[in-house]
Amino acid sequence: MNSTTKTVATVSKTAKLNTYLKTGASVTAKQITSRFGLKNPREAIRKLRQDGVCVYSNATTMSDGTKAIKYRIGTPSKAMVAAAARLAGAELFA
Repeated sequence: MNSTTKTVATVSKTAKLNTYLKTGASVTAKQITSRFGLKNPREAIRKLRQDGVCVYSNATTMSDGTKAIKYRIGTPSKAMVAAAARLAGAELFA
């Protein structure tokens, strides 16, 4: 018998979140939990930031009046890069 094996690439939930954010979308913690199945949205955002992704968090008011934080990816300003260089040293960008 000839058996074929299918190889399925698995993508982590955090990687899926990163891909989604790269489209220009923004998401709340609640949306991260429901859409991507991540139980700890803060940890997922922390991991993305640790991996060098510039994730901004912006306070917003939702349509029902509740306040939430929306996360989005952006390009860091020159001032932000300079501040990081001062804190972590130039080897951060080497």
